[in-house]
Amino acid sequence: MTDEKYMRLAIELAQKGCGWVSPNPMVGAVIVKDGRIIGQGYHKRYGSLHAEREALGDCMKRAGAETGARRPAEGADMYVTLEPCCHHGKQPPCTEAIIEAGIRKVIIGSADPNPLVAGKGVAMLREHGIEVTEGFLKDECDSFNRPFFYFITNGTPYVVLKYAMTADGKIAAHTGASKWITGEAARENVHRDRNRYTAIMTGVGTVLADDPLLTCRIRGVRDPVRIICDTSLRIPSGSQIVKTAGDVRTMIATSEEAAAERVAERQRLEEAGCEIITVPLKDGHTDLGCLMERLGEMKIDSVLLEGGAALNWSALSAGIVNRVQAYVAPKILGGKDAPSPVGGRGFDMPSEAVMLSEPEVTVLGKDILLESEVLETCSRE
Repeated sequence: MTDEKYMRLAIELAQKGCGWVSPNPMVGAVIVKDGRIIGQGYHKRYGSLHAEREALGDCMKRAGAETGARRPAEGADMYVTLEPCCHHGKQPPCTEAIIEAGIRKVIIGSADPNPLVAGKGVAMLREHGIEVTEGFLKDECDSFNRPFFYFITNGTPYVVLKYAMTADGKIAAHTGASKWITGEAARENVHRDRNRYTAIMTGVGTVLADDPLLTCRIRGVRDPVRIICDTSLRIPSGSQIVKTAGDVRTMIATSEEAAAERVAERQRLEEAGCEIITVPLKDGHTDLGCLMERLGEMKIDSVLLEGGAALNWSALSAGIVNRVQAYVAPKILGGKDAPSPVGGRGFDMPSEAVMLSEPEVTVLGKDILLESEVLETCSRE
């Protein structure tokens, strides 16, 4: 195998931690000696062993009674998707374990922007005579940890705005009917992303219209934290969201005024298991920028926004969106009153539009998924 194949295996391992390690990054590690893999591992859950220590532990297990070696990884190379940590957190420093194991060389994919690491891990390894290669398959290693990089740098969640539309840009018919715009393969991909991102957010209008569950329908994975933007505390106690709040962590983001005035409604929701987050109003609606700050304080590192046209506009105009996912179905609905993905007032001129990066294109059955990064994330108001 080549260096590239070893690192790609580490990438594959890293992504097994998807949905379980937040707000930590997904990391994979592979240990190679004399052209043979002698250990591998990945960060499995938040608070558990990091990938490097998992791989070194696997190396010891493989060696076992076979050799009786105390340091079976001595002189080996380690391929790891992210710079090894060098500080004490829920786990001790990985650099310490690498040095003690006698690793000869460490090949690293992504740099770690965490101020507690940020080059210090690499420096420590080199100080102990370990050869280090940085930025190997960097783009691929960076791609699956975008939420971590954004959150650790900014302290607020990485927000993905997702919508499904027809080829003529409609998210529903003029009657309001929207099931289903896209096919089964596209909808399955949405559930994979509900597992991938820590939280899912929508507006109370969507709850009133569709009564969704907003859970992940993939067996064996966790459900995202559910966040409902509900300025006036209108969410019905009979909605699926409220009825299942005891099983799935659910937050209702409302105005300070509504929380103070609608005491009975707030008590009813809290008794059902909902957490109430009060935020100021901005232009008569929930201040989404303030809400993101509150979520960041709660270690919510990423949000999948599955809102309607009004909430989508509010999120874009508030500058909280980092990535846009547009599922496009080969259908035409027509209708001047049929809703489009983004409502609101809209921008006055094309030059004022939210600019997106060149899209990544994925074919899902008969549908197409276009994914782009928002090129400017500061508030546009």
